[in-house]
Amino acid sequence: MTHIFRYLTPIDDAPMVGIRDDAGLYPLDVPSLGTLLASPAGDIRAAVEDAVKTAPITEQPVLLPPADGRMEIWAAGVTYTRSREARLEESGGADFYQRVYEADRPELFFKSVPWRTVTDAEPIAIRRDSALNVPEAELAIVVNSAAEIVGYTVCDDVSSRDIEGENPLYLPQAKIYAGACALAPGIRPAWEVDASDLAITIRIIRGDSVAWEGGTRTSQLHRPLPSLVDCLFAEENFPDGVIISTGTGIVPEMDFTLQAADLVTIEIEQVGSLTNRVVAGKPGLGWLSSGAGRGRYE
Repeated sequence: MTHIFRYLTPIDDAPMVGIRDDAGLYPLDVPSLGTLLASPAGDIRAAVEDAVKTAPITEQPVLLPPADGRMEIWAAGVTYTRSREARLEESGGADFYQRVYEADRPELFFKSVPWRTVTDAEPIAIRRDSALNVPEAELAIVVNSAAEIVGYTVCDDVSSRDIEGENPLYLPQAKIYAGACALAPGIRPAWEVDASDLAITIRIIRGDSVAWEGGTRTSQLHRPLPSLVDCLFAEENFPDGVIISTGTGIVPEMDFTLQAADLVTIEIEQVGSLTNRVVAGKPGLGWLSSGAGRGRYE
């Protein structure tokens, strides 16, 4: 199984981009992931396939989030029936969620910049001013500057259900805050995966037991993946590519909320996995804006 990674080793002066398979991790001759995603899909595929013919690195890498430079992370909402039902529940039955589910135009919103994004084994956060916080397990598509889907990864679109439910204009506060966006480090090349019917599962461990778990399949997505790309690129350019998280079909019941120290694991068939420990509020994410955190993207 092949993945594209950003990584750092003790001998590197800056983050590197490489290809990992069962035999090892191979460097790519590009200065950043954004540079790679500025290329056409055919060139990206050729670079990936050529890289695995070289010698793998021997140093132990630290894997980084799969976003850098001018890349952005966006997300889609109300793309599964379960998501529509959950939004109706938390908003008291507001019909605009039903309308957007049926509309030609999808709900798309900005989620994160690279420096605010965490990856596997790093903390995610719940808002301290919210009483109802949940993880959202989602397939994320990686799109190049030419609006071509070139890969897939795993996203946890952590959200405050009660803040969004109180008023839809509060959605940025419910969705965009320190620790709200986690991405698995590996990007699975799109030409190696049929994403039409992949299993997505989530498990939340609290103490020594399972506090909640659920699953869905990408075949339950209400919208074709290319339609999300077309809408986002309609009047915008992404010169270094963009990641679009495609919405969740797994939402806990209204009486469940994340707690500090919970362990959240999301797995997507053929794509990868993502595991994060929950912290309460931004104090646990201060390192992202420190010199050490910024160094992951420079």
